[in-house]
Amino acid sequence: MKKRVISLMPLLVASFIVAFPFSTAAQNREKFVISAHAGGVNAVTGRAALRSHGNGDWQQLTITENLETGDVVRTGLDGRVEMLLNPGSYLRIGENSEIELTDNSLENLEIRLVRGTAIVEVTGTDDTELLINIATPHTRMAIVRRGLYRVNVVPGDATELIVRKGRVLLEPTHTKIKGGDKVIFNDNSFFVAKLKKSEKTRDDLEAWSKGRAETLARANSRLSGRALTTLIASYRSDWWLSNFSGRAGFWLYDSGGGFYTFFPFSYGCGSPYGTYYGSSLYGTIYRNPSLGWPASGGSGGAGSGTGNGVGSGTGGNSNNVPPPPANPISESPRGRDMRTTGPANAHRPDNP
Repeated sequence: MKKRVISLMPLLVASFIVAFPFSTAAQNREKFVISAHAGGVNAVTGRAALRSHGNGDWQQLTITENLETGDVVRTGLDGRVEMLLNPGSYLRIGENSEIELTDNSLENLEIRLVRGTAIVEVTGTDDTELLINIATPHTRMAIVRRGLYRVNVVPGDATELIVRKGRVLLEPTHTKIKGGDKVIFNDNSFFVAKLKKSEKTRDDLEAWSKGRAETLARANSRLSGRALTTLIASYRSDWWLSNFSGRAGFWLYDSGGGFYTFFPFSYGCGSPYGTYYGSSLYGTIYRNPSLGWPASGGSGGAGSGTGNGVGSGTGGNSNNVPPPPANPISESPRGRDMRTTGPANAHRPDNP
């Protein structure tokens, strides 16, 4: 089935291109496009192959692919792949691994790790709520918090989950697994243990994952203030309200680096590896008060606001940006409230 591509007017003459969370087709990453699903391939090293849903043939996986529900990716002896999940979250698979994207919708996202190793990096603020479902031959789990997770389908018919930071819910028991824990699953049972000191040492895959996290955060910090100001000023407030409500941010494409970086709505977003995302939607507006909130009325503006979307409200002056509140992060679930302090007081995640 041919997928639909929606191109936007070229608004920014800069090295970053916007990919908004809407439905998309095969992405041309040199143009403005709209994307609403997980599955964008953000990095490929070594040998990796793709088998599209309904097609028994394997083909070489490239950086321009956008995986659909049912697509399968596998890596060779030297292969590694980074894939975009919901905005701010990345899946990285190591060598000799195979995954299936069983559902690429942001509302019910699910990846099945058939064999090998996968690392999930979830950026954002500590109170951001999300749902990333991971299935293996032995279990099913849901990542629900910002953090750093590793899943291994190991020889001997077992699955190993390592939670370095964050929180996971195990199905069907809804057992909570927190940072610093390891879980071993087989067909009939599981047990939880604390990570040993030797298990906290990073191997080559985790070193690569951390390097990718640092590269992506640096790309975010390089975003041109002029380009971002142009972007925000180019859209009517109701467009932002209807299309970004409930999102923690969106992807921006770095044509120089050839990958997407995360552009959060709020200050204080960072990688669990310790790198900080310095550019944000709120920060751009706060530094440019004439832009106003990207929604009419503004929940934090003057007057009374009653909406629960991004900057929604029934009153107030949309051209007035309120001063930062006292708390470093004041963000409702799923990133809907963008009020935070300035960069000097922003939360910076610790390096594990």
